[in-house]
Amino acid sequence: MKVYLLWHTHDLAADADDEPDDDAKLLGVYSSGQGAEARIARARQLPGFRDSPDGFEVSEYTVDEDEWNEGYTTV
Repeated sequence: MKVYLLWHTHDLAADADDEPDDDAKLLGVYSSGQGAEARIARARQLPGFRDSPDGFEVSEYTVDEDEWNEGYTTV
């Protein structure tokens, strides 16, 4: 079974180190890509979201499937 996570990311002003800073919000988890797209259309009418209309991202995931199987390192 696949699910679709809908995220919105708004780029905030760079911090004191000139590193980019993002404000990410999970808007919902949907059973279809069409459901996520419908939510985008509704969200684009709302304050904040309408000011950053390109910040939406839909990610497809399979339920009960592991992610990050290789671990990670920091630099």
